[in-house]
Amino acid sequence: MASSKEYLDFIIVGGIYDDRFLVKPFKSAIAYMPNAKYESPYDGANEMLLVDDVDNKNYLTGLFNAMYDELPAPKPKK
Repeated sequence: MASSKEYLDFIIVGGIYDDRFLVKPFKSAIAYMPNAKYESPYDGANEMLLVDDVDNKNYLTGLFNAMYDELPAPKPKK
């Protein structure tokens, strides 16, 4: 199970699962990481993209910036 979830503008875009940083397979994330492996965060879950270069701040910033415009609008609060 995830020990940490990553949010971008209040939308969950990925998480850390068993020492792996995985993000949802948005088209922009696939384009940014065309050779990324697909892995399941846990049994029965949809596959996500494995982010290999987790120590590279510029790489991660570029990934999140690429995904930002593709995010769905946040759900209205009740």
